[in-house]
Amino acid sequence: MDALIIAAGFGTRLRPVSDCKPLTPILGIPLLELGIRQSVAAGVRRVVVVTGYQADLIEAELPRLSRSVNIPVVAQRVENWSQPNGHSVIAGAAQIDGDYLLMMADHIFSSTILSNLAQQGRPDRGVTLAIDRRITGPLIDPDDATWVETGDQGCIRSIGKSISAYDAVDCGAFLATPELAAAIEAAIAAGCPGSLSDGMQRLADVGRAATMDVGDAWWIDVDDARAYDLAEIGVVSWLGDIYENRLAEAAK
Repeated sequence: MDALIIAAGFGTRLRPVSDCKPLTPILGIPLLELGIRQSVAAGVRRVVVVTGYQADLIEAELPRLSRSVNIPVVAQRVENWSQPNGHSVIAGAAQIDGDYLLMMADHIFSSTILSNLAQQGRPDRGVTLAIDRRITGPLIDPDDATWVETGDQGCIRSIGKSISAYDAVDCGAFLATPELAAAIEAAIAAGCPGSLSDGMQRLADVGRAATMDVGDAWWIDVDDARAYDLAEIGVVSWLGDIYENRLAEAAK
């Protein structure tokens, strides 16, 4: 299985901490590297990184990251990175055959989330989204969260930043099939801006968008200085082998 990591945006809210969000270090390890290592631990054998803003800087890091995890890590530039994130998904998915783990470069997950998500493929699903029902949790930023309303058997009924009824929050990790990029393209053709949520809603409308509840597993969207501080505290408690291996490599 491949992974697709979106690392194309400007990262405005994290700029007081770092000029390049995907390369922002958490305990000395860049966010992008954490995502790549976490996907490898979930069984991924190739990673496609969608770049845009500061693409040259990010792409220059990919050969080192590829050597450190011993799998291909390749770049795919999105033509206009200022467009909604669904355009990045379309660009990256064009380089992937079959299902893939989809992640945002600024999200960190405890090890069980991606491992469990990778096992969620079903013929009756076009996409499976990791969700958290702890909607008032201290790590959730209500001003930036993407909310989810679930229906029968956990299927998505509605999704978006401004929906009024919801019972979960989008964790930023997906098990996607080729249907997801096609749904985003269809949403754009119908006049939508082309966000990832636009495509998710189209799949939800036809009963093809499922969820996986992360339970009490830890995750965070590192989108601003507050979240950055919380991420460093949380990562200490679970990073374990990833951090130790990274330190060992640096010492060589």
